[in-house]
Amino acid sequence: MAAVQGGLVDAVEKKDIKTEPSEDSGGNNNANDGRLLSPPPGSSASAPGGNKPPAGAPEDQQTLLAVLQFLRKNNLAESVEILRREAGLPEDALDLKAGDSAGAGSGGAGGTVDLEGEDASSLLSRVTVSSSAAAQAPTKVTPSEDQPDVNVVLSAYSQQGDPALYGVYYSGLKRFIESVLDCHRAELSQVFYPLFVHMYLELVYNNHENEAKVFFEKFSGDQECYYEDDLRVLSSLTKKEHMRGNETLLDFRTSKFVLRISRDSYQLLKRHLQERQNNQIWNIIQEHLYIDIFDGMPRSKSQIDAMSGSLAGEAKREANKAKVYYGLLKEPEIELPLDDEDEEAENEEGKPKKKKPKKDSMGSKSKKQDPNAPSQTRIPLPELKDSDKLDKIMYMKEATKRIRLGPDNLPSICFYSFLNAYQGLTAVDFTDDSSLIAGGFADSTVRVWSVTPKKLRKVKSAADLNLIDKESDDVLERIMDEKTASESKILYGHSGPVYGISFSPDRNYLLTCSEDGTIRLWSLQTFTCLVGYKGHNYPVWDTQFSPHGYYFISGGHDRVARLWATDHYQPLRMFSGHLADITSTRFHPNSNYVVTGSSDRTIRLWDVLTGNCVRIFTGHKGPIHALAFSPNGKFLASGATDGRVLLWDIGHGLMIGELKGHTDTIYSLKFSRDGEILASGSMDNTVRLWDATKAFDDLETDDFTAATGHIHLQDNSQELLLGTYMSKSTPVIHLHFTRRNLLLAAGAYNP
Repeated sequence: MAAVQGGLVDAVEKKDIKTEPSEDSGGNNNANDGRLLSPPPGSSASAPGGNKPPAGAPEDQQTLLAVLQFLRKNNLAESVEILRREAGLPEDALDLKAGDSAGAGSGGAGGTVDLEGEDASSLLSRVTVSSSAAAQAPTKVTPSEDQPDVNVVLSAYSQQGDPALYGVYYSGLKRFIESVLDCHRAELSQVFYPLFVHMYLELVYNNHENEAKVFFEKFSGDQECYYEDDLRVLSSLTKKEHMRGNETLLDFRTSKFVLRISRDSYQLLKRHLQERQNNQIWNIIQEHLYIDIFDGMPRSKSQIDAMSGSLAGEAKREANKAKVYYGLLKEPEIELPLDDEDEEAENEEGKPKKKKPKKDSMGSKSKKQDPNAPSQTRIPLPELKDSDKLDKIMYMKEATKRIRLGPDNLPSICFYSFLNAYQGLTAVDFTDDSSLIAGGFADSTVRVWSVTPKKLRKVKSAADLNLIDKESDDVLERIMDEKTASESKILYGHSGPVYGISFSPDRNYLLTCSEDGTIRLWSLQTFTCLVGYKGHNYPVWDTQFSPHGYYFISGGHDRVARLWATDHYQPLRMFSGHLADITSTRFHPNSNYVVTGSSDRTIRLWDVLTGNCVRIFTGHKGPIHALAFSPNGKFLASGATDGRVLLWDIGHGLMIGELKGHTDTIYSLKFSRDGEILASGSMDNTVRLWDATKAFDDLETDDFTAATGHIHLQDNSQELLLGTYMSKSTPVIHLHFTRRNLLLAAGAYNP
């Protein structure tokens, strides 16, 4: 593949490669944002469980003096007097402060605080931090290079109250939440799960095994059903030693659980904790939760359920505010030559007939620049070769014969069953022109078949090529060796099951990824491996070519997605932020964005140019295995082990629909070429067709203006379902629409 001049790599060499998620990327950003509950009056953030620190502790005195100094500066002499007497400080304490400050040392928790120009709220937050810092300063341990050190991560669990009271605290909060008005109960109930997890882990960490066991047995049954898998992992952590090196635990500890709550519900919770002086629960909320407060009506149970289920709660609203250029790039101007059929049509009707591809509303690639599209040069794309132009002309001709689909005109479906391959077939892909099909297998092989009568041939040997007349018109035919013609080819090279497979847009190359941690690029001219890309340390679950070729994306067990160019051994970008395996990867139709789905039950959209995460979608209740962009680039569909298809509006960053009907994991999603129909394939042996036009047209655009960042989802799956097609006994693992809108499906027959 031709190298891109002034390519993305050059851009990378001028800018730093972003490997860490930025603050707004929804990565492990534990900023307080001033939205967390303020401590109840009379409680001390540094004294969990209500154990007061010694009154004369130097760090407390420094903090107190800082507050007194601030009050005196603001001419609040009366308050200064009251506070000084309460604390039992001498009258000249504040005058001594100036002299002591030099010796107090500003490095530790007890250092002096510069209060110039600060308002009261920022001062109070500073006070809370400085007084609690001493109590919870973790022992300094050098973390290993690739993972946060477990001792440092766990150190926060060392603060604890009376272990016998944990159940009492939790029950008390539960009783309170169950007694509030229905409108607040659904929102406040979100607090149960993260609190339960952290209280249990705190008990285990502090060696209260029996209390932890009792606590788990008593309250684990109250949690939502979609946390079952997480609770199973949690139940196996019964001793402090089990917690070291446990990935799930590190996820809980290193990312704050996000709860989206209305201001009224938040005030209720705050008031309750203040009245009860419930320090234990307050400390956990302060330490491990991020409360994203919105103004407006509290959300209903169904609205909350639609968005919840991910490992770290919902996405912060800020995470979905960035501008996304979801429009399509302008198509290159290519003249469509008239063929014989066109000339005949011209003569019959007696007037010239210009054949133009029919353009349609959903999937049209317009000649005008889309206002929502990125600039043509935003990322460097490969130049069109002559062979690419010929392919585009073929595409345009096929498009003129495309069937317009809709509720009254459903596609025919052609099913490819792989026999004797059950549990052996792990991945399938078709070329864009539907001429080839490739399968990845558990025995490490990759097999390619011709779907047309044309057989697969290799290029002749170098000696034979020298004898060919390079100027002849049919040189491309002459270089192919007829002796090698066969209906299928087997590619050997991987040393583990092949989990992802993707043809290049020009049909010359094939990408495969495997459990062996490598991605391989194969030539479909010689049927040999050209490159092995090594960057992932663990199995690679998925890989996909960009719609424009040259770039490709991969994701795997190491939780990091990598962007590559075919002519570079090292990745150009690394997208980090998921809390579990990346199970599915896709390019946006304009190649400027990639989307990743993960076992952490979130979907993330990444900007290829900057490496930033620009969208985080939550709502699935299981690992995500299928992703598909609509042809116009505006919408995304996702499918998971929960058997639901969710629809997302990329521009607004919101879930806009839920399609229910499948009874098992959804492994494939595909929009028809015009975007009218969405096809879904599942392990329940069915292909279902959905009315995509109706799903997107029925949207109330006013809903998007809501500052709360959520809309009311209609339960209209039955209206949108156009047809269900059952295979005899074949799970559907891949779907593909041909250029004329025939639907191809593939899977391995399960005897």
